[in-house]
Amino acid sequence: MNKKLIINLSLALLLVLTFSVSSMAAEYTINAGIGLNDKSAQYESLEFFKELVEENSDGQIEVNLYHSSQLGDDREMMEALQMGVQEMTCPSTAPIAPFVNGFKVFDLPFLFPTHEAADYVLDGPVGQDLLKQLEDEGLVGLAFWENGYRQLTNSRNAVESPEDVEGLKVRTMENPMHLAAWREMGANPTPMAFGELFSAMQQGVVDGQENPWGTIYLQNFYEVQEYTTDTGHVYSPFVLMMSKKFYDKLPGDLQQVVRDAAQEAKHHNRRINREMNAAYLEDLKEVMTVTILTPEQKAAFQEAVQPVYEQFEDEIGAELIKDVQAQVEEFQAQQ
Repeated sequence: MNKKLIINLSLALLLVLTFSVSSMAAEYTINAGIGLNDKSAQYESLEFFKELVEENSDGQIEVNLYHSSQLGDDREMMEALQMGVQEMTCPSTAPIAPFVNGFKVFDLPFLFPTHEAADYVLDGPVGQDLLKQLEDEGLVGLAFWENGYRQLTNSRNAVESPEDVEGLKVRTMENPMHLAAWREMGANPTPMAFGELFSAMQQGVVDGQENPWGTIYLQNFYEVQEYTTDTGHVYSPFVLMMSKKFYDKLPGDLQQVVRDAAQEAKHHNRRINREMNAAYLEDLKEVMTVTILTPEQKAAFQEAVQPVYEQFEDEIGAELIKDVQAQVEEFQAQQ
């Protein structure tokens, strides 16, 4: 066989392969971005979602995943969804509040006594109504996933009571309710970008911070923090959301594929997030002084922050706060 024939056959084969690949290419592409890294339960849950969507859509939808704020921070990605230049993200509720005011309710301290109580409210009429309100902002709320309970770390002393927090410089998000809660507990809250936090703790600019166990462990905060306490002062959900512009382009059967996958991945996310956080806590016990509060000790923190509810009642909406509290009480009565 001469060289020219071999080249022609090779080119023909290449064209056939190119056509075959292009003919199998997905009709729709979902670019999903998050802020956490690829070791997080959130990213693993997105991988689970990707598998479900691609399989159940028979390859009509392709899902590309981006972690570690590769596509921007939470607000930037939400705005990209509104413009239709990104398809999916999964922010915590705090950055959503400027878009839908009701999401501020989740920043109230000690709102949910247990994971299960949070599930009950988020999957019930109150939570689902908040997801529905996102549509007016060009966003489709698919499901509440989980970030988790925020816990306190510091480099000064063990914390067993609000008195032990007195004067601690605690890094927080730039969130009025979080700031108010820490002031009521006696701390000196200091808003700061997350990317600056490790060096700030290392240099003593702040004494401590508050985040879920997974973040504390995966970000190696134990290298610059000696003490941690299971304050569980705020339960933080994630919201899996999609661009309405993109969602509306999907045929009905593929919209259902996305919605079903979001629900399956929700249960997967909550399970592995809780398992991983429990494991991270055990790991942290090996490298930090960990204080597990008794119910009586935690009640002292809850009492200290009660003025925050009254302070932000008008801003959040008294009726919404009452609805959430009523749902929590309803759940507890069933146990």
